[in-house]
Amino acid sequence: MPDLSSFPITQRWPASHPDRLQHYAAPTPNGVKVSIMLEETALAYEPHLIDIANNESKDPAGPDGRPIAVWESGAILLYLADKTAQLIPNATAQCYETLAWVFFQMSAIGPIFGQLGFFLRWRGKDYEDKRPRQRFADEAKRLLGVLDRRLEGRDWIVDDYSIADIATLGWVNALVESYAAGDILGLSDYSNIQAWLGHGLDRPAVQRGLHIPARPA
Repeated sequence: MPDLSSFPITQRWPASHPDRLQHYAAPTPNGVKVSIMLEETALAYEPHLIDIANNESKDPAGPDGRPIAVWESGAILLYLADKTAQLIPNATAQCYETLAWVFFQMSAIGPIFGQLGFFLRWRGKDYEDKRPRQRFADEAKRLLGVLDRRLEGRDWIVDDYSIADIATLGWVNALVESYAAGDILGLSDYSNIQAWLGHGLDRPAVQRGLHIPARPA
């Protein structure tokens, strides 16, 4: 049985199944990336709902059979893709194309959409000065345009469904479900994104992953 006692987080959230990958997250756009990936790959895992500030992921079956701690959602996606040889192309050119779109989500879509969400849903909505909100709305529209053009004539961001789609789906879905930003951004005008989002949300693993770890009732 793997010994996870060296990880302080397991003392607060004990593992009922220490032989499984331990997933510590909240069902945020970043958290559900990992949940969706785990559901897609069918790896055995145990989810733990935790505060975002303490977000970590622990795998007792890491390299050479030793436990490994992996953090940052993009790094976790890459780790799981490498671990399972799933959802990332084998061909070098397509692999790096996929990674480029993962990093596009990490460096642009996530930060900008997240800031827009702050101004639309949380404390930022009460700010009298609306210029910061407009700045993030304008940049979100630009990024949606980049993604929409990429999806022209495509079902997925890179030829087949991959970690590029998994990284991005939760964030685009959050614009509608969490931030109520669809009208502000004119999201319905991005027909390629609408089709892609629909394909993604139709996947059973995505449907499950969007709600893992489950919030208290």
